[in-house]
Amino acid sequence: MSTTARVAVVTGAAEGIGRAYTRRLAADGFVVAGVDLAPPEETLAAVAADGGTAFGFTADVTDAGAVDSCVAEITARVGAPAVLVNNVGSYPVIKWDDLTLTLLRHVMAVNFESTFLMSAACIPAMREAGWGRIVNIASRTFWLATPDMAAYLASKGAVIGLTRALATELGPYGVTVNAVAPGLTRTATMAASTPEIVFEMTRNLQAIKRTQEPYDLVGVVSFLVSDDAAFMTGQTVMVDGGLIRL
Repeated sequence: MSTTARVAVVTGAAEGIGRAYTRRLAADGFVVAGVDLAPPEETLAAVAADGGTAFGFTADVTDAGAVDSCVAEITARVGAPAVLVNNVGSYPVIKWDDLTLTLLRHVMAVNFESTFLMSAACIPAMREAGWGRIVNIASRTFWLATPDMAAYLASKGAVIGLTRALATELGPYGVTVNAVAPGLTRTATMAASTPEIVFEMTRNLQAIKRTQEPYDLVGVVSFLVSDDAAFMTGQTVMVDGGLIRL
C-alpha cells in the first residue's frame, strides 16, 4: 500500500528530534501533522523547503480534552491518523531528596500520560482502517545507572511497558507498536543544558565514536512506520551508537 495518503502525527514537532522525524516522514510521502505547544512554524518551513507536506497543530498533549480536540482537528483538516510518533518529552535532572510527588507527576504527565492520551485518541482510526503504526520514544538511560533521574527513568519505563501492552492489544487489528531508545542526542536544547564533557565521555563509551545527532534516529522510525515492519511489534529498538547492547 502506498504511504502517499497516510497521515502521520508527530508530537513535539517544533524543534530538535521532533523536527527531524517530521521532515523524514514528509520526505517518505506522509502528510505530517506536527503537534506542539507552540506552532511549529520553522518545522513546517523546513518541510516545505524539502518538498514535503506538513501542517501544524497546537495542543497540550498532557490534557485529555486538548488531545481529543487536536486529533479531531487533524482528522478534519488532513485525514485520520495512520501513524503516531509520541516524541514529546521532558528530561529533568532532579536529586532524589528534591523529588516531590508534584514533580514526579509532571514528568509522568509529559513523558508517559501524553503517550497514553495521544495513542488512545489515534487508535480508533487505525483499528478501523486495519493498519496503523505507533512509535513511542523511550531512552537508553533506562538501562544505565544514572543518578538524579528517578522521575525520568520511571516515566520511560512506563512508556516501554505501555508499548508492550498495546502491541498485544492492537496486533489483531494490523496495528504495530514499538519504541525507540535514543542515546544522548545533540539538539539545541540538550546542548544548552549539557556540559561538553558529558558528550565527550558518552562518545568514548560508544562503539561509534561520535555524538548522536537527530538524523541518526529518523531512519529507524521511517522503517518502523513502513509496511516492511508489519511483523515487528512490542519491541524497544536501541539507537545509541552501541553503548548499550541488548
